[in-house]
Amino acid sequence: MTIRKTLLAAALLASGLSLPAGAQPVPEAIRQQGFLRVAIEATYPPMAYKDPATNERRGVNVDLVLAIGRELGLEVRWEELAFAQLIPAITTARVDFSGSAMTDLPARRERLTFVDVVSTGAQIFTTTAMQRGATQATDFCGRSVSTPRTTNYFPQAQAWSQANCVAQGRPPMRVIGSDGAAASRTDLMAGRADGAILGAEFVVYLSQQNPGNFVTVGAPISRNLSGMAFDKGQTGLRDAVAGALTRLIANGTYGAILARHGLERQALSAITIDAGE
Repeated sequence: MTIRKTLLAAALLASGLSLPAGAQPVPEAIRQQGFLRVAIEATYPPMAYKDPATNERRGVNVDLVLAIGRELGLEVRWEELAFAQLIPAITTARVDFSGSAMTDLPARRERLTFVDVVSTGAQIFTTTAMQRGATQATDFCGRSVSTPRTTNYFPQAQAWSQANCVAQGRPPMRVIGSDGAAASRTDLMAGRADGAILGAEFVVYLSQQNPGNFVTVGAPISRNLSGMAFDKGQTGLRDAVAGALTRLIANGTYGAILARHGLERQALSAITIDAGE
């Protein structure tokens, strides 16, 4: 059974994480170190990416980590890594934690522990030209969607089709496995699929970059939590970061950051630990 730990203000008071201004509720080793070593995979907008005009890091997770550093009074030192390198870097203590968007899954919690920061999920979308009256996910029963076969979205889409299309007497949603997000967009734009399924936050970014071209279809067909990942032995630092994020929710900084990137609908009302399912 998933153990949910919601960090509300009362819990902070009880645990001692609500401290006077200037105090740093971080492990002594991190306090002496004086900075946070944070892994980032900057190729996934709008969570973390490079601004093409300036090559500077941008995104929700970048802004949140910098706000956490300010809240804890610690400098942030980035380690740019490929996604496949994130978990090894965390578990070998090359970094203190990962600031990249990583889905909080039970299988990953064999080695990691998560501070969940946003909700996410598999979002169906299409082009305005191909929408053809589709306003909810079940309108795609009998239509085709392209989604990366290497992600959770592929089996989630198949399971959703079985439960919401086939089991309800509708034709199945035909799920086409692609080689990645770019390939799924190409399938859609080339007319090889009626729609595509990618992460809800990425669909928001695509719509911002291509106004009027893409349309989201209903709510995400799955719900997951995306978080910052820590080694299972770093619960002290994890809890300090969770406490900082809880204070950022209370003072409005968290909400302002998500709104800046158009992700208000994916905001959490309270920070959770290891709550993904």
